[in-house]
Order: sequence, then C-alpha cells, then structure tokens
Amino acid sequence: MKLRRLVEKIDFSLICGDLDLEISDIFYDSRKCIKNSVFVCLKGCNEDGHGFIDSAIANGAMAIVISDDVSIDSEITVIKVRDTREALAFMSAEFFENPASQLKTVAITGTKGKTTVSCMIRTVLQKAGIKTGVIGTLGVIIDENVTKTVNTTPESYEIQRFLRKMVDSGCKCAVMEASSLGLKWHRMDGFVFDYGVFTNFSMDHIGGNEHESMGEYLACKSLLFQKCRLGLVNIDDKNYREVLNGHTCRVETYGFSRDADIVAFNEKLISQNGYVGIHFETAGKENLSVDVDIPGKFSIYNALAAISVCRHFDVPKDAITSGLNEVKVKGRIESVPVPGNFTLLIDYAHNALSMENILTTLREYRPNRLITLFGAGGDRPKVRRYEMGEVSGKLSDLSVVTADNSRNEDVMDIISDIEVGLKKTRGKFIVIPDRREAIKYCLSIAKDNDIIVLAGKGHEDYQEINGQKIHFDEREVVADILKERSEVR
Repeated sequence: MKLRRLVEKIDFSLICGDLDLEISDIFYDSRKCIKNSVFVCLKGCNEDGHGFIDSAIANGAMAIVISDDVSIDSEITVIKVRDTREALAFMSAEFFENPASQLKTVAITGTKGKTTVSCMIRTVLQKAGIKTGVIGTLGVIIDENVTKTVNTTPESYEIQRFLRKMVDSGCKCAVMEASSLGLKWHRMDGFVFDYGVFTNFSMDHIGGNEHESMGEYLACKSLLFQKCRLGLVNIDDKNYREVLNGHTCRVETYGFSRDADIVAFNEKLISQNGYVGIHFETAGKENLSVDVDIPGKFSIYNALAAISVCRHFDVPKDAITSGLNEVKVKGRIESVPVPGNFTLLIDYAHNALSMENILTTLREYRPNRLITLFGAGGDRPKVRRYEMGEVSGKLSDLSVVTADNSRNEDVMDIISDIEVGLKKTRGKFIVIPDRREAIKYCLSIAKDNDIIVLAGKGHEDYQEINGQKIHFDEREVVADILKERSEVR
C-alpha cells in the first residue's frame, strides 16, 4: 500500500522524502521492522520510540513517523504528526482496509462489567445467527478460538488486524472492551463505533502510570461517547451525566430508574442446585422476563446493557432471554459442574473490594456455608493481603488460605500477611499452601447448600512462581480431582 494512502486521513508535515512509497507493513517496535516498512515512534511509560529510529532503519524501515523534532542521518521519508498514537490508529485502519466499516461495532466502557457484558452480547447475537467476535480481557475470541492479548484493549494496529480477521472469518459484529487507558491512548481511533456502552464508575487505576485523578479517569471514559453513533448508559450510576460530557452521539438509558428507556423491576434471587442467579423483568423500549445464571444485582445491570445493545439487531426475544440464561463468563462468578447439592464458583476477585462485592452478594443467597479459597499476589503491596484476609474473615464461614501468583516471594510469607487480617476477625480459617490440595480439601468437605468460591485466578490458566508461569487451570484441576474420587469409589 502506498504511504500516501496510509496518511491521507491524518494531519501531517512531510519533513523529507517521498509519499509515493510502497509500504510492506507498519511497526511501532523497531526490532520487528522489515524491509520497506514504516516505523511509528510511540511514547510509552518507560520507553520512547524516538530513541529507536536508528534500529528501525537498520532493520529495513523506509519511513518514520515522529511527533518530536529529531535528527535523522539517513535519506528516508520522515513524517511529523501531532500525536503518533493517533496517527498509528488511522494508518492501521487504512492498512487493513477499514474492516470496521464491514462490521457492526460495539464498545463497552466502565470500571466493572465490561467482560461480562461483552460475553452476554456475543452469546445473544450468536443465538440469533449473528457471528460475533470479541476483543477484551479474555483475549480475542473468533469462533471457538481464543488469542491471548497483553492488554484489555490492545494497541490500535492489533485491533485493526483482529477486526480484519473477524471480517475474513465471516463475523458480522465485533464487541470490544474499551479501557480508559485504551481510550486515552487512541487505541480505538480510526473509526466510529455503532454502539458505545457505559456500565458504571468507581475508584480504580489511579496513580503510577495510569490516571492522575478520578476526574481524569472519568474524562477518559467519556471519550467513547465522542466516537460512537449511539450511547447506551446506566442511568442509575451517579456519574452518568459526567460521562456524557461533550458527547456527540444519540443516547438511550437503562436501569431501575423510571426515567430509563429500559427499566428493570421485580428482581428475585434464584438459588437451585448448582444455579445461583437472578430474575428480573423489563419495561419501556423492551418488555422481557429474564433469568441470568450469574448472581447479584450487578448481573441485572450487565444484562440490561446487553439487552440495550442487542435490541438494535435483528434478534428474536427468545434469543435474548435464552442467551442471558445460558451465558458463561470465564472466571467471572463462573459456576463449575460438580456432583452433589452444592455450588462451586470460580472468580477473578483478587483484592479486598472485589472480594467484598462477591462475598456480600453470595451471602444474600443464604448458603449453608460460604467457603472462600484465596491467596494473594507476590511483589504487590502487603496492605492488600491484610485487607483481603479481613474481608474473608468477616464474610466467609470458612477461609481456605493458599497460593496465588506468589511470583518472587515465598508463599508462606504472603500467607502470614493474610493471616494478620484474618486474625482481626472471628472467622475460621485453614492454611493449605498448595492450591491444588486446597481445592481438593474444599471439595472433600462440601455439604448440601454450601457455596464454595475459588477466588483470585478467574480466567487465568497459570500460576506464576519464581519468575515462571506454570500451567494451572482450576477447571481442569477440579475435573481431575473429581475423576480421582470417582475412580477410588
């Protein structure tokens, strides 16, 4: 593709060289550059691409995109732009021939719920025969294939590459988790989303290399509603007006408020053998009776978000209700089939706030016992461990303390810190450092109507110990333990 075409939708200055070059590919990592490629100098938290121009040229780059004034001792094409991340997004969209124009696109932003809502939308649309791909925390999902990614919202080049792959695979819709940092760093620039969704807003991602304040964090989320055609917003969240500041899209709302376009009411808990969910009904722009196999009132909000999107597609009502009743979200209060009259859940809760949310929700179902298995990550602030121990001690009938990703720390040191928090409470606990043995113990003591939560790993399929990632998928572990027990019998 000609360089001239790649940059036709961006403002730039041609510092030197020729725009009529045939470009083989685009890179922002100088080590990956190949002959006749273009190198875009991105500024990261730790590195600045402007410092790697010589490396890019040595590896074959024939054009460089910069935002800073730099001296280049080579006769190549140099293009200067205001923001290289923004430029990369538009160039990547053009390079992959604007795949978003051949898809219905949905982006979901919010502190919590993005992963669940994206899975709900995909499940419903696929029920209706609309092939849908997803980009988010769980990776890139096309058909039954999952490609892992480093970030919830990948870099713009990767987004465009995956969108192209979705089109080529026959997808009609793409659903994306839009992280605040992804929006801030222009990863989703280069096209306009058909639908943008706001779930909720709370404290997260403040400090370090993330957001400088809650105000900036919210402002970044609000950017989505300047790059979509229709915004679908949780009207019950106190920040919903602020997230719409400067919006350029049409707006519809959902929630329990009577002012919402889709109103939820008549919510009821559902608790059966291995099924811990919630029922609700809707009125307004959509009238439905819905059961969701995921516990808690927040599941209603997630389902409302999915309904708000899916109603704009050619989807029968029974596809919406059956899809929401069947959806499984890996590692998000995920139920695991077990023999016996108890419930086993896997969840990603790995800090005090998320643990408090899930355990408080599960207590509402009045289990015989609430048993929580958890550990804490190594090389992370110790205060997290104290807080997690205290939360589990207060809300669990039994805490089973074990390993998580101990990384470069001794697991027993981490467990000792967790015990500090536990001992502030009257909660019962037992220490079993080996996570597999801890899971085996939980299964061995399960009684009727118990709820057991394996917290911390969620969708992860590894344990990180001494700098190495070792395969460890809790679903496989549970299945192996149950198989061993059946063989012994």
